[in-house]
Amino acid sequence: MRIVIAEDLALLRDGLIRIFDAYGFEVVEAVDNGPSLVRALHTHRPDVAVIDVRLPPTFTDEGLRAAIDVRAEIPGLPVLILSQYVEQLYARELMSARTGAVGYLLKDRVSDVGQFVDNVRRVAAGATVMDPEVVASLLARRAGDEPLQALTPREREVLSLMAEGRSNAAIAARMFVTEKAVSKHSNSIFVKLGLEQSEEDNRRVLAVLAYLQA
Repeated sequence: MRIVIAEDLALLRDGLIRIFDAYGFEVVEAVDNGPSLVRALHTHRPDVAVIDVRLPPTFTDEGLRAAIDVRAEIPGLPVLILSQYVEQLYARELMSARTGAVGYLLKDRVSDVGQFVDNVRRVAAGATVMDPEVVASLLARRAGDEPLQALTPREREVLSLMAEGRSNAAIAARMFVTEKAVSKHSNSIFVKLGLEQSEEDNRRVLAVLAYLQA
């Protein structure tokens, strides 16, 4: 699996390279600034890109803006954002294309290397993977929106766990209910969000993206 890394801190960048090498990824390029990231993504079109939000030269939202711009030209390019912050506006914009292959994790909450690598693989495979804190922040900002008002508290909890990338079995275990109950809640969410019948995985992604996008 081919990967591009964008991280301006040399120690962290080197650490990511070593981790991915150890888990069988091919790091085709590791860059430390926004313009180099754009060039690397266009050149390599990797299976997945792991990108820090704040990169030189502005140290504001350079990495995230680069990811958004390149995904506009290469739809569905798998991107996992690593950040110390929840950038609400750009996180929603990143997902506004209504396609999967997006992740957003907070650096200080990535403590399990195996789980982190698994999340990278899932994004490469087209999944949506969100840090629970990111989900909570985005949902709180959208609390007054009509789609949210149409959902029951239980359905909101299911949708939040969907956004974290959890399967029905994992959601059932977390909520101490049956998988059948989770499936019932999921179907209700799909109906309320106006998502027509399609492949289950696609509807899960669309439900999360339609709900969180700006």
